[in-house]
Amino acid sequence: MGRLSRLTAGCAGVAVAVFGAAALLMSLRGAPPDGLLADPAAALVPAGLSLLLQVLPVRHRGTGRVVHGLGHLLMILAAAVGALGIAGQPGPAIATLVAVAVLVLLARLIRTLHGAERRQRRLVGELEDREKFAATLLQSMNEAVMVMDANYHVIDVNRRWRELTGHGADEPVRFDPPPVPPAGGDWLLPRVDGSTVPVLATVAPIPDERGAPRAYVATYVDIADRKRAEETLSEHAAELERGNTALREANTRLEAALTFKNDLTSMLTHDVAQPISSIASLAELLRADWDDLPDDIRLELATKIDKNTQRLIKMMNDLQLLFRLDMGSVTARRAPVPLREVAEAVAAATSSQVRVLVGDDVSALADRGHVTAVLQNLVNNAVAYGSPPIEVSAERRGETVELAVRDNGPGISDELLPNLFGRFMRGAGLGLFIVRHLVEANGGSVRYEQATPQGAKLVVTFELAPV
Repeated sequence: MGRLSRLTAGCAGVAVAVFGAAALLMSLRGAPPDGLLADPAAALVPAGLSLLLQVLPVRHRGTGRVVHGLGHLLMILAAAVGALGIAGQPGPAIATLVAVAVLVLLARLIRTLHGAERRQRRLVGELEDREKFAATLLQSMNEAVMVMDANYHVIDVNRRWRELTGHGADEPVRFDPPPVPPAGGDWLLPRVDGSTVPVLATVAPIPDERGAPRAYVATYVDIADRKRAEETLSEHAAELERGNTALREANTRLEAALTFKNDLTSMLTHDVAQPISSIASLAELLRADWDDLPDDIRLELATKIDKNTQRLIKMMNDLQLLFRLDMGSVTARRAPVPLREVAEAVAAATSSQVRVLVGDDVSALADRGHVTAVLQNLVNNAVAYGSPPIEVSAERRGETVELAVRDNGPGISDELLPNLFGRFMRGAGLGLFIVRHLVEANGGSVRYEQATPQGAKLVVTFELAPV
């Protein structure tokens, strides 16, 4: 009901009042036996006025109560006037009362419909306010929001979503289908230019009264700054770890250098001091008793001095090579090396007790100088700590060749084996340590085997030279 309905009801009230007044005047052309109130038509006047007052639009609540209260009093007066006419004119009185009742119902209906209309307008206003509030809230959110129906069709998006995806202010959504993340969490939101932006995405269903999704709300939080901060932090952490690794490596090198210094000091005070002391004693004896010593004794003392001198020279050469190995400056220039030729040269320069059992057609792919130094150290070690005969042999093993030096001595005790090829091995000098590094520089390996029935066997593996 609107203004038209109230206007119609008001006109009806005026018409009823006028009709009642006209009927009353017509009935009064003669002398009324009982006065004006004895005519039932008189009830229509207050009834019509009551209907008019009932439908009048009153904005102020207090005034409305007065007007509507007056309308109720007029309706009561109309009913009373109609009831008074029953005794004299029952038919018209009853008809008048029915008309008054109809007007009462009409007024009640108009008031009820008017109240419903006001409530409806109020509800519509509240809904419009809520929609405006929801729209304002959606557009003012810092998070990007996309609202979709149950079929994932876009209903609305907010300003932040348009900024993140590169859409204009009034531009329609250009994604089909819309960018819905497969699950909550970190995700890359696509943009209209083909790029992406890292976001923290969530998708929440909006259920209906049965619990089925009737819409979906997808929320995207820009985490580009957080990602950059995480990457920066990761870079700093990686840089710190690299610094820690370099520091650990430097500490390791420092510890190795200190160990090397201590081992070198120990070797110099033990292995080097002995031949120097022997040379000094023999030279002093030779100088002091030169005139009294026969020639053969002089030769023997001179020979011992020379042997100790050569031993010192070898130690100095080994130390020089050791320094180069520690600095990593030793490189191998590999080429085919005939092992029989190298073995015979080493045997001739070392001892007549060395037998060479190497074929003419066996060659290793290695640095010839390194192979010579390896074989010299192995043969010298066998001569010094083993027993004759000493054998140098070589055999092919597939794509490799094994060069072995064997003696018939007591072998090497088990407690020395774990550090047999270590630096400054007691009783072996620098020889086996240098052997290991020279062999590894040529891509080979060295190992110890217990010879049968006795003796020590050191085996070096090189790559077989192509024929």
